Amino acid sequence: MQRSITGFTVKDVAPADFVSAYSAHLKTQEDFELPKWVDIAKTGTHKELAPYDPDWFYVRVASLARKVYLRQGTGVGAYRKVYGGSKSNGTRPSHFRKASGGVIRAGLKQLEKLGIIEKHPNGGRRVTRKGQVEMDTKASEILATQIEATGGAE
Repeated sequence: MQRSITGFTVKDVAPADFVSAYSAHLKTQEDFELPKWVDIAKTGTHKELAPYDPDWFYVRVASLARKVYLRQGTGVGAYRKVYGGSKSNGTRPSHFRKASGGVIRAGLKQLEKLGIIEKHPNGGRRVTRKGQVEMDTKASEILATQIEATGGAE
């Protein structure tokens, strides 16, 4: 029995569930282009290796879309802090390092190209009306499948 679920937003879905579902959705988009360097890039100076997952860029872009949805007007510098991490210095103390700005900027540009986000007049990015509808629809689909999986018990 397929129920129509409306009135739910990205905030109502677990972050991991939304990011995995939305990254799969982005992978099916024809206009989405992977950068040439995606298979050799590290995500930050604090990392020793590039990501093992071949679809890591889709996951990062889906995560960025969710973060822009939750906090409008945030720019690349703030996302560098969010995705940053601890740099291991061997026997010396570890220190925080920001993530790669190029990876984040490329992801935001792809989302702009798809019409999901746009530049905010006061700086940073914000979600467009089309992007909000698309992400809320995906969140509703996720909730519908979860309700069906539990047998309708809420």
